[in-house]
Amino acid sequence: MKAGLTIEELATEVMRQKDAKADYIVNTSMLAMEHCGTELVLRVLDDSHIDRIEPLDIADTAHRQIGTRLGIPAKYYGKMLTEHPDLLVTNVNAWFEREPTERMLRVLDGKVRAYLSNSYMRMDHYEIFASVLPVIGEIPDVQFVSCHITDNRMYIKAVDPHLTAEVAPGDTVKAGVVISNSEVGLGSVSVQPLIYRELDGNGIAVAGATTKRIHRGRVNSAEEHFMLASQEVLTEADRTFLTELQETVRSATDEEQFSQIVTLMQSAKHQAMNTADIPAVVHTAGRDFGITDTEQNGVLQRLIESDDLSLYGLANAVTRHSQDVESYDRATDLEGIGFNILSMPPRQWTRINQIAA
Repeated sequence: MKAGLTIEELATEVMRQKDAKADYIVNTSMLAMEHCGTELVLRVLDDSHIDRIEPLDIADTAHRQIGTRLGIPAKYYGKMLTEHPDLLVTNVNAWFEREPTERMLRVLDGKVRAYLSNSYMRMDHYEIFASVLPVIGEIPDVQFVSCHITDNRMYIKAVDPHLTAEVAPGDTVKAGVVISNSEVGLGSVSVQPLIYRELDGNGIAVAGATTKRIHRGRVNSAEEHFMLASQEVLTEADRTFLTELQETVRSATDEEQFSQIVTLMQSAKHQAMNTADIPAVVHTAGRDFGITDTEQNGVLQRLIESDDLSLYGLANAVTRHSQDVESYDRATDLEGIGFNILSMPPRQWTRINQIAA
């Protein structure tokens, strides 16, 4: 599992961001993208075209959201951003003015990190962290194996050191939970069971057992609000959701569910890989499950190192390679892909092996 922050470091950063963030409701006719040295910034103007706040840097996620909202194809937006920023400024400002609409700007440390609907429901990291941490703390001797805050998400990954099983002699796994949240419109609050493999520190995020809440709420008007109040006062719906979230965290380390997943892993251990062309197996599986060509090379290396040429070995090679990728977000994606490979239908595994024959 990819190293991140300790739980103490995560708590410190969550509290820092809580005090450093701000949200604004603005009409796009009052926005202007401009050059500032070699970078582009977003200005928020009043009726006299005077800045209401300091010009804001623009995060990659916000750039993508601006392009999507304005109907500018992502590839073309990216090309203008890197090669012809003056053309991008002209395009964006023209559409801001010609098709005005109200949007929410989520700002942190002087940067627009998200460009969202004015009905976006905020459920921020602090609320999630404060809700789930006491529940995780109910696990005796709980181990926080990895935590992090990226530009896009917060992650908490913890295991119960007392709920363990052997997939094979010397190969012990523990039950755990992974909680994630996005404040920038890239996914709802999610809770998933986590299987932690002691042998190499891999983590497998289990699909099909999540709790989610879509970030959609009341419409905010720029005439009523410019700077939105903090989320310190929760609605009844918020409190109900957080209670449900706590119960889902408790159930994520359910012993019966853990036993079923261990049985699945033991079965995969006996599903042999066609060794006639191992790179072809990795490539075909990678194509099926969204693993890039570069990542496939890393998976192949980890698979050969493990000397476990089975379905179980392939899944573990994917999650082991997740420790090598630069992005924590992508590493977590690969942990989920590991489970998807592990639980693929028998017909799909047969097809992948046949292609390599």
